[in-house]
Amino acid sequence: MAHLHDLTALEQWQALQRNEITPTELTQHYLGRIEALNPSLGAFVTVTADAALRRARQVESEVPRTASLWGLPFGDKDLQLRAGVPARFGSRLMADFVPEESDELVRTLDAAGGVSLGKTNAPEFGLPSYTETLAGPPARNPWDPALGAGGSSGGAAVAVAARMLPFAPGSDGGGSVRIPAAACGLVGVKPSRGRIPASSGIASLGGLVVAGPLARTVADAALLLDAMIAPFGGRPDHHFALRPAGDEGPLLAAAVHGEGRYQLGVMTTSAWDDAYEIGLAPEARDALDVAVQQFTAIGHGLEEVALTPDDSYAPAFRTLWQAGAAGIPAEGEEQESLLEPLTRWLLHRGRELTARQLADALAALAAYEQSFIAQLSRFDAVLTPAMAMTPRPLGWYDQADGEHNFAQQVQYTPYTSMINVTGLPAIVLPVHQTADGLPMGVQLIGRPGGEATLLALGAQLERRIRWQDRVPAVTR
Repeated sequence: MAHLHDLTALEQWQALQRNEITPTELTQHYLGRIEALNPSLGAFVTVTADAALRRARQVESEVPRTASLWGLPFGDKDLQLRAGVPARFGSRLMADFVPEESDELVRTLDAAGGVSLGKTNAPEFGLPSYTETLAGPPARNPWDPALGAGGSSGGAAVAVAARMLPFAPGSDGGGSVRIPAAACGLVGVKPSRGRIPASSGIASLGGLVVAGPLARTVADAALLLDAMIAPFGGRPDHHFALRPAGDEGPLLAAAVHGEGRYQLGVMTTSAWDDAYEIGLAPEARDALDVAVQQFTAIGHGLEEVALTPDDSYAPAFRTLWQAGAAGIPAEGEEQESLLEPLTRWLLHRGRELTARQLADALAALAAYEQSFIAQLSRFDAVLTPAMAMTPRPLGWYDQADGEHNFAQQVQYTPYTSMINVTGLPAIVLPVHQTADGLPMGVQLIGRPGGEATLLALGAQLERRIRWQDRVPAVTR
């Protein structure tokens, strides 16, 4: 008989609905997994076992079974605030911070009937695309613990890949859901700007940061995404004017049925090609070829496409990345000394920017958004590599030289940040494994509000490749 953690999140939810298992029993099972595996993998920075068990009992007695995540465990990313639980933001500066109120996304997942087991590992203030901090252990890749898990939702990805959680929410401001999903062999979804009311991206600088799910299957990702959009599967109560096209209701049906034939673009160019030397590793090319072959066999139309070169993107995005660090709550040498070298460099660069520089960068990226969408508008979705390289070794990134560090991040993940700038949805799918057994994925970029199409395409690949059957040896 399969272990509970071998079941998909959807199968676990169905078992809960059939009374084959209780929320308390499922919570206890996952807490046992965390106790056994987390010390060597660094997925969680805080485990709230007692609170999780109290919450599970509360779900059993007080939360309607119609709640879309009824009884399912998850973990809060350590950039999210949960009342009474430390929120360290991956930083020694925030070591003693315990919020009194929860973020809206945390409240949304609670309203959906989920059970939080603690806080998942994240890099300092979520700025880098890897999860290695001075504040605690790194997030280690379950496929090879000498490798990193990506970031900034690295702890969430490790927890799901190692089956310490059925799925997990993350946040994505430049690839922070999709990068760790690719590194750890998972499905990761970056929704359209405005899709998730509690984390719409609209209030973030440049509209970059949205929440999204990490999961082992496309249906599991859709299950969590639906809960993030509307806790009980109904129409979300948007508190702003922007609402993406395609906002018709639950997305799980598209992920389960996986129907349709589409016109797909295939692209290996990126927004960074004019500014950095971007190479494509053979393993990344192999993953792209797998997806092309499978989509062709299914019957989709495929056409190669290339972005028009645009040298405005790189300096504008760098400006926003630096400006985003300017508000870190560090004042004076004593507090700044607690920051990591990269963060401190970003903070100083951000605070040196003028209002004119920031305004020019925002205008350049708004123009890039319009151009990007227009260039790709004839396609239902566009296929790219997920990452340009295999998962990076721990310690690979230059922690002292901010310029070199930025270049390394761009060269590993050139295909992700442009999707945040354009506000489009994207999904990463773990279609391939290298000769060494490492996961390699592809990314599908959708039209505005086109999550259902991406989920349907992902389900079609999943049925043929069955990546959900792959299990890291360290977790068995």
